[in-house]
Amino acid sequence: METRRITKADFDHIVEVIDRWWGGPIHAQVHPMFFYELGDHALIVEEEGLIIGFLLGFVAMSEVSREYPRAPGAGLGVKTGYVHLVGIHPEYRRRGVGRLLYKDFIQECMLAGCTRMKAITTTGNEGSIRFHVGVGWESTEMEDYAGHKRKRIVFTKDLSPEIDSARRST
Repeated sequence: METRRITKADFDHIVEVIDRWWGGPIHAQVHPMFFYELGDHALIVEEEGLIIGFLLGFVAMSEVSREYPRAPGAGLGVKTGYVHLVGIHPEYRRRGVGRLLYKDFIQECMLAGCTRMKAITTTGNEGSIRFHVGVGWESTEMEDYAGHKRKRIVFTKDLSPEIDSARRST
């Protein structure tokens, strides 16, 4: 398995396969802005030339403090690596593709100066919840996160310990 940055051809392929990979309509979440405007950190995993996974994510800077609802780890001037959408080819699930994408994306985000990571899912997405908890992310259930009575699970990961460790080894 090899990880690399996304290309326009990869993006076009993702749009074609995402509904099959997810088992339902999700293609609207693969907006072109994740290639054109926010694609600097989007990643592809391929094996023998076949795309077997992708991660659409970006680096965000919190410029304002939002008191309510207060997302875990939010704060003024915090650079955050945000995972928007991950897709794994159904025949390649449970083979470490997701872990590889997250490891490489976190590394990219640390190089970009991020001090924390964030992802969000719906309360019923047990696979996502198990995965994030399994790779060491904190989870918080937040009422009204996505609007009135639209609860979400917010995942965060503090990168400070990893950044400190990297600094000590240099």
